[in-house]
Amino acid sequence: MKPGQEVADTIELHLQYLDRYRGIVENKLTGLSETELRTSRMPSGWSPLELLKHLVFMERRWLRWGFTAEQVEHPWGDSGDDPDGRWELASGDTLESLLAQLHAGGEYTRQVVAGADPATVAPAGGRFGTDDRPTLNWILFHVLQEYARHAGHLDVARELADGVTGE
Repeated sequence: MKPGQEVADTIELHLQYLDRYRGIVENKLTGLSETELRTSRMPSGWSPLELLKHLVFMERRWLRWGFTAEQVEHPWGDSGDDPDGRWELASGDTLESLLAQLHAGGEYTRQVVAGADPATVAPAGGRFGTDDRPTLNWILFHVLQEYARHAGHLDVARELADGVTGE
């Protein structure tokens, strides 16, 4: 559901849009066969399930490792621990398990940032050093644009797979 136009709180607006895009991503993936989830139709080679795993790790990198400076194992686990690596799946990755992780990450994000001051600067020690720490508002905007961009990629992948279009 699209956030209401009356929402003025920047953090809440980000959170509602993030929830919306998580739902769009789930809708784009639900109904695809296991083969379609794991097969690429793109010249770059990513599969829809790999993109989902990327979103799980992307949000974790920016919120857990970034905004809270939590030490996380394998922050680049979507790409074999290589920040520039190609997305990859582990043998146990399934649509259900990755969607559960996606929504759990969303709940974590909501718990950590709900009611926070958008001007709060991320602490040093996790993802960020002392000189490159963004504000919470910047982080949430970045995460939102990642979701929107990749939801668009899934629009194309889904249409190529079975002709389904729309949100």
